[in-house]
Amino acid sequence: MSETTAAPAAYPASLQAVGTAHARFEALLDLSELPPGSMRRVTRGETDVLLANTPAGIVATDDRCPHMSAPLSIGELDGCVVACPLHEGRFDLSTGETVQMPTTGGLDSEGTYHPTWSPAGREPKTDPPGKKAEARRLTRVRRLRYYPVRIENGRIEVALPAG
Repeated sequence: MSETTAAPAAYPASLQAVGTAHARFEALLDLSELPPGSMRRVTRGETDVLLANTPAGIVATDDRCPHMSAPLSIGELDGCVVACPLHEGRFDLSTGETVQMPTTGGLDSEGTYHPTWSPAGREPKTDPPGKKAEARRLTRVRRLRYYPVRIENGRIEVALPAG
């Protein structure tokens, strides 16, 4: 996708961020500052936005992992999949879905439990009983939420909720 043909990515309508349906668009970045395959963090007030130029188009979502809020912008982008730098969770920016649960395990967005993950050839990780293990078992990995995006006059504009 070239700079001149860059377009906003489509995302499931049910995953649009709360408060953005009638929000005004705000220019966040020149399109030239977000080449294909790159990500950038842009902060407005208390909102940290992840902008990513994926093969599916330009995406805007919270720059927070839907697991434990680590900044996704310092992770790695592979096509449409962003990897969290904290617990190795992988999330599809084109669908909002979890591709790989974080290594700490927990509940997925549907409420199914996934155990703590260990790489092949390593001993399984065990959680000693206690509040930390209970918290991990009850931590839900949510789907990504999206901010509407448009490209106007070479600028990436995003609809952000008032606040």
